[in-house]
Amino acid sequence: MNTNRQWVLAKRPFGMVTEENFEYREEPVPEAGPGQVLLRNLYLSFDPTQRGWMEDRESYMPPVAIGEPMRAGCVAQVVESRHPDYSKGDLVQMLGSWQDFFVTDGKGGIPLTRLPAGITPRMALGVLGTTGQTAYFGMLDLGKPEPGQTVLVSGAAGATGSVAGQIARIKGCRVVGIAGGAEKCAWLKEEARFDDVIDYKAEHVDARIGELCPDRVDVFFDNVGGSILEAALNHINMKARIVLCGGISSYNATEPQPGPTNLMNLVVMRARMEGFIVIDYLPRFPEGVAALAGWYQSGELVHREDVQEGFENIPKTLNRLFTGQNIGKQLLKIADPA
Repeated sequence: MNTNRQWVLAKRPFGMVTEENFEYREEPVPEAGPGQVLLRNLYLSFDPTQRGWMEDRESYMPPVAIGEPMRAGCVAQVVESRHPDYSKGDLVQMLGSWQDFFVTDGKGGIPLTRLPAGITPRMALGVLGTTGQTAYFGMLDLGKPEPGQTVLVSGAAGATGSVAGQIARIKGCRVVGIAGGAEKCAWLKEEARFDDVIDYKAEHVDARIGELCPDRVDVFFDNVGGSILEAALNHINMKARIVLCGGISSYNATEPQPGPTNLMNLVVMRARMEGFIVIDYLPRFPEGVAALAGWYQSGELVHREDVQEGFENIPKTLNRLFTGQNIGKQLLKIADPA
């Protein structure tokens, strides 16, 4: 291939992100300089946090610039190496972008790492990737579940929520998930082995939490925010831990969304609510990979991927996250390894 296809950010979104926010471009394939590698993208990861990267505001990472290829986690193959630690043909993972080829020196917020033997690109971006790591450290370091406690997870059929709930189950907790639609709820009960699931599209969430959590909620792992967070706060136990992982309910809002009106429940119940970003745990990623891989190989942990294909489908694949079309980890395959 002599052409480097790209999808660049053309304009910042207002409301729901659409394909019109991106522009297709073609450029010559770049060349690796001293200390760099030329990579060819094989798989792209799609994550709700990408919506925040499109906004021109201060965050834990700088925003994607207009005219710049959209940022994304990826698995790629080394095409050319002028770096002493990598060879042609190596499969690697890093924070890359929506293009066929790119060069890097391997440094950055999420640095270049070689895929271990036996780890597939799908595993590297899913159960063992940043979504799995987010579930692992968010649940265990912040949630601190104890055997016999009740754990509630919102966005439970997503890549992070499904793993977080299963980790709580592995640790001996009773786990209730909140998800949208019969298919997602069935998968959580039948395959991920959640104890109960609330379908927010068909059930009254607040009432169902009360019914399914008669001993109240000890840990709430929240990926949604908004009214779901407010409903959960109505049922927290004494010394409960609320883990704020995401707030997908408001990512595409066009005006400020009202926050929970019942935050005083945190005071009454002496509870703790805390947010986190998984990149703070980068030095401990090997710990997370080892634990997650062990559970996955033993069958204690299941994982589901939604894999789209085709470079032309990249923008619409991102939108699947915000329309509820995906179950589990959203990926897109560009090419097979050479």
